[in-house]
This record gives sequence, C-alpha cells and structure tokens, in this order.
Amino acid sequence: MPFDRRALLGAALVPAFPRIARAQAFPAQPIRIIPPYPPGGGTDTVARLLQPHLAAQLGQSVVIENRGGAGGSIGAAEVARAPKDGHTLLLDSMGHVVNPTLMQGLSFDYASAFAPITQLTWQPQMLVVPVASPFRSIADLVAAAKARPGTLSYASSGNGTGAHLAMVEFSRMAGIEVMHVPYRGGGPAMTDLVAGNVAMAFASASAATAHVQGGRLRGLGAAGLRRIGALPDMPTIADQGFPGFDFDEWNGLWTVAGSPPAAITRLHAAAVFALAQPDVRARMAQIGIVPVGNGPDEFAAFVVAQRERAARLIRDANITLG
Repeated sequence: MPFDRRALLGAALVPAFPRIARAQAFPAQPIRIIPPYPPGGGTDTVARLLQPHLAAQLGQSVVIENRGGAGGSIGAAEVARAPKDGHTLLLDSMGHVVNPTLMQGLSFDYASAFAPITQLTWQPQMLVVPVASPFRSIADLVAAAKARPGTLSYASSGNGTGAHLAMVEFSRMAGIEVMHVPYRGGGPAMTDLVAGNVAMAFASASAATAHVQGGRLRGLGAAGLRRIGALPDMPTIADQGFPGFDFDEWNGLWTVAGSPPAAITRLHAAAVFALAQPDVRARMAQIGIVPVGNGPDEFAAFVVAQRERAARLIRDANITLG
C-alpha cells in the first residue's frame, strides 16, 4: 500500500488559507464530526488533532461525536441519514471499505451515501505485545504460535477492521493459527492489550506509539513497507522474513452525498489547511501518522480500490461476523 507522494507534497506545501468569510452561506451552524468508533483509537486521535483548526477556518464550532459499534456502521448510518447540507461529517477508516462486503442488510449504501472530501492520513500499523510478553521478535511470536496452534490471542477493533485483516494476512503468510478477540474499537482493545489480557495486536501508530515509547508495550514490527518515523529502530515485518507484507491503515473524511459542491470545496480547503499546520504535523510525526490531503476525485478512486482489495481478502479468508 504505497504512500501517495504527490498528495503528501501537496499537503506539505499548501499555504495557510486566509480565514474564510463568515458572511458566506456555509457553514450556517456548528459542524459535527462523527468518528464511528469509541474514543481513544487512531480515528478519534486524528479528529481531535484537526478539530481546532477546522473550527478556526470554518468560523463555526466543530463538535466531535463518537458513535462506536458494529464495525463503524452505526456512526456511518447516522451520517448517511443526516441533512444533505455539509454540516455532518464522517471521519472513518478501514471499516468504510470492509463493511460493504462483511455486513448484510445495512440501511444505507457505503458507495453512494457519502460524498468524499479527502484522505486525511496514512495510519501506519505495528504488531505489538504487552511489555511483559516473552516475545521480543516476530520470530519468537511465530515459533510460539506454531508450538501452540489456536491458543495465542490477539485483539482487534472489531471484525473486518484493519487490525483484524492485518492479522489474517500475517497469519496466512506465517502459517500460524491464532485466536481473534474483537472489541468495539481501538481504544478498548488497546486498554486490554496494555493490561496483558491478550497476547498481541496490530495497532495504529497513533494509538500505540506512546505506549511503546513509555514502556507499556513492545513493538515487534511495522506493518508497512517503511519503518515508522516515530519508532525508527523497529524493523518492518517485511524485513523479518515476510517480504511484501504491507498493511497500513488510513483515515478519510466524507459528508452526506448530495451536499452542495460549494460546501464540499470549503470543507476540503479547511481540512487541507488543518493538515498543514505546524502543530498538527509535529504531533502526527511524533506518533507516526502521515498527513495526505488529496482531492475528492483522487480520494474517491482510492476508496474504490481499497474496497475491492478488502472484498478479496474477506472472501479468500472466509471472514464473517460470527
């Protein structure tokens, strides 16, 4: 999953937009951002980093309302039924492309219910274990899993999430069998992992970096093809005997389909501005997040490709909600 260097460069070079005049029709009321996961995970972290800069640019308060549950579909459904005026935003991640294949009978269609605004970030993942774990390398973990098939547990933020799919792919490549323990979001999964209640997890850099740096978790390997900037001494999983393993996550921003194009244009400009702010970029670098900020059309094409990739993996691995 290669980084989009052009999009990253665009986000880095974008100038500070002048404050948009309040006299314009949009926004006419506070903006709601709905991360469809509980507080504490990578998606929630991105929302709160961008919140003050979005509010300053848009001239309205920006309210974050976490709506966790059902792999992100509960929060997404709330956005899908919101007024088509650009005032309600969905800040989602891998669930956005997984749920159309994994879930049946949804009240909305992910492909048509939302208008893309921008890919906000790449969210590097890493394979982590509690600090008291005996595993100090990928090789240690794989050896233990092969010695005790099906007994080592791993946490995820839910069925079909990026953390789940990453472990499915890793298990396939490593030839191991491990036990899945799904949670309602990345925050609860991280809490139990730090406490040592599960053996391991794939976790976003934004959620896990501080725990690794603080000695509460041990990072065994970066899930992408590049080392995580905030943890340069941790090798990639690909470099530890699994060439080609590449499973980073990402975050994107949508509003309700049918919202005025002018509102989407303004939201995009505000989001790109927020991503370019020095404090945001410094904090993202500190926790391993990479800002993007591409255009709506490019983001839309990216989402289609991601949805197709997720669908293939779910079918090949026979992943279900059961």
